[in-house]
Amino acid sequence: MKPDNSFQFITSPHLAGVTLLHATMSDFSYDKHAHEEYAIGVTLKGRQDFFCQRAFHRSPPGGVLIFNPEDVHDGCSGDTQELEYRMLYIHPEVFIPQFRALGVRQGQLPRISGTLLDDMILRQQTLKLSALMENPATTNIELESGLFQLSHSLVRRGGQLNEQPPTNRIDTLLLRAKEYIHAHLNQNISIDDIASAATMSKYHFIRLFRSQFGITPHQYVINCRINNARKALETGESVIDVATDCGFSDISHLNRRFKRSYGMTPKQYQLQITR
Repeated sequence: MKPDNSFQFITSPHLAGVTLLHATMSDFSYDKHAHEEYAIGVTLKGRQDFFCQRAFHRSPPGGVLIFNPEDVHDGCSGDTQELEYRMLYIHPEVFIPQFRALGVRQGQLPRISGTLLDDMILRQQTLKLSALMENPATTNIELESGLFQLSHSLVRRGGQLNEQPPTNRIDTLLLRAKEYIHAHLNQNISIDDIASAATMSKYHFIRLFRSQFGITPHQYVINCRINNARKALETGESVIDVATDCGFSDISHLNRRFKRSYGMTPKQYQLQITR
């Protein structure tokens, strides 16, 4: 049987500077090379053998790989079983607003020591952002939320996390941001849109919002959409109309998000609450 080597690259028009690779390999070996991006991946099947940071590594299924910008590495399938993995390539410039919002000083970038990790949170975040990029119905906020969560783990692993406690004073610009969110919930808004409405830089807005309300602006938008959807369902509005009116890309998007908050689909909730 002829070995199967497949390399599929995916980009999103809403998340510039981020590329997803979905690869399957049987007899292919990478030469030593380095990327200008952070490369963050998860081995899905088989075993991935590679050399990086002056050591040889064997990544089993579930293993998390991280290559810092300019980390020289190679790679190949290390087993008779076909190797399958996903890898995100994220340019440092994309991460800078998120890094700054998490307390990383200007001009500094987290450098991760140890290139093969057993980190359940980072594994889930990498696969989540990969799945979001593969789904053309994903909204701007979902992509940005996935990127922020991944940024948080990188800063945590790099030992540079500096989260500020909430303050008692609510900034009037943050109230303006909330007003903008509620007025545009049914649109495919981005954090850039909200920060602009609040007349703040993106990194300062994310940091201040999270410090004040204990939730990221990405999470706040999604939460508001779910709350609006629940109220509309209670009035008997059809699930199709609820998805459209509350800013979800389609019914499956609404179902996925609603179930994570209420443990059931919107239709199941509606049938229980209106009977």
